[in-house]
Amino acid sequence: MSIDFDAIRKKLERLSGNNKNRSLMWKPQEGEEHTVRLLSFADNDGQPFKERWFYYNIGNNRGLLAPYQFDQTDPIQELITKLRDEGTKESYELAKKLYPKMRTYAPVIIRGEEDKGVQLWGFGKTVYQTLLGLMLDEDYGDITDPMTGRDIKVVCSKQPGKKWAMTEVRPRGKQSLLAEDSNKAQEWLSNIPSLDEIYQMKTYDELAKIINDWLNEDDVSHDSNNSSTSTNNDSTVNSNSNSSSGYKSLDDAFADLVDV
Repeated sequence: MSIDFDAIRKKLERLSGNNKNRSLMWKPQEGEEHTVRLLSFADNDGQPFKERWFYYNIGNNRGLLAPYQFDQTDPIQELITKLRDEGTKESYELAKKLYPKMRTYAPVIIRGEEDKGVQLWGFGKTVYQTLLGLMLDEDYGDITDPMTGRDIKVVCSKQPGKKWAMTEVRPRGKQSLLAEDSNKAQEWLSNIPSLDEIYQMKTYDELAKIINDWLNEDDVSHDSNNSSTSTNNDSTVNSNSNSSSGYKSLDDAFADLVDV
């Protein structure tokens, strides 16, 4: 068997921290205010931003792209359907643990960091709804337009007693150009990173093995923790050992997905 040097090179980049994909991703820093210009994906059926659905914290996998969103067979979705059809409380609870979570992505230019070029910002449902609401507001319109759009303020802060830091977005007061230099603006628009290159989907067989290994590990854990008690149900799942509670924000948790 021949050696795959490209695979070795990518592995070395991950181990050394020189992962290009990670450098393409941006996230707001807690306690800071950022000025950001949103761009639109050109290849997205008229939608400015791209949605992606991930299975999260299954075994040692921080995030797995769900194939069903691309109309492909999906063993995890098949298991969810089967569990729902069983109709028991235990199967329903397990199905809930497997439900995918949506993350939305937008190309961005960070003011003050223009030398980094176009980066990708991933955000949750609340920010997504706010941005779409702004674009439907006739006072703002298409805030991603390179000629008549607007910069936005992005503030990430954590309220006392809250588990996660929250991100707020607010439009700047007036329309502005993406860049004073039209050539620079065109360069940015022509070099929007590919989301599909950053988040690559595993095959059906790979996902089937991951979910089966995870279920089998739970069965072993369940048996060892309950060796003195017999049970007829093998579907009970312990709390995820890879809980994201160690992260300061959802942005931090999802930022790790680029290394998958």
